[in-house]
Amino acid sequence: MRSFTDLEAWKKSRALRNNIYTLVKSFPNEEKYRLTDQIVRSSRSIGNNIAEGHGRFHYADEAKFMLNARGSAAETIDHLIIALDLGFIDKITFDKFDAECNECMRLINGYINYLRTQKTNH
Repeated sequence: MRSFTDLEAWKKSRALRNNIYTLVKSFPNEEKYRLTDQIVRSSRSIGNNIAEGHGRFHYADEAKFMLNARGSAAETIDHLIIALDLGFIDKITFDKFDAECNECMRLINGYINYLRTQKTNH
């Protein structure tokens, strides 16, 4: 694989990040430096960690960043739960974004498993 942009996990995280940007435009202005900032940061962090990990030399280093990416996806879900609880999004919207985050985590888990196999084989 030549670039992190070839990874399906990164592609999915990019789509999620872009969808989050659109979503938070509807959040109240008073949340700009609170929930809005937090959810944007956590959704950015998914792809950022995938990219940074891909640039690492060793499989174990890359896997650690993939674990961080997975954690950021889970953090994004938690921020979405807060948005749901505060009435900024409805259940249908939450379910859509929750599914996107879980798809990111599924792809990241698959890549982590691949990296662990590569580590074992080398």
